[in-house]
Amino acid sequence: MDDVFAFIGNAFGEFIRFIVDGLIGFFTGIDDAARSFMQGLSESLGIAPTLISLVVLVIGLWLLWKGVAALMRRAIVATLIWWLLGVTVLSWLIN
Repeated sequence: MDDVFAFIGNAFGEFIRFIVDGLIGFFTGIDDAARSFMQGLSESLGIAPTLISLVVLVIGLWLLWKGVAALMRRAIVATLIWWLLGVTVLSWLIN
């Protein structure tokens, strides 16, 4: 009877180990993909791959998007202001 429970415990432990190893491999792959994406993005733009630089990049792109939204509303002056702000923020960032 003791061998049956040892077998069940061993099988259950191997199953848990299999799941954990699979999840580690999955998250390692996601981490490598995200790191490669950020490295490629920062190299192509000529910016440092820091969190601050990426936040400023997102803010600049958001300002440009607000300009596109203003253009869709046919607000030409607002479009020019949003685009000027977006280009100014991105020009501080991009070398």
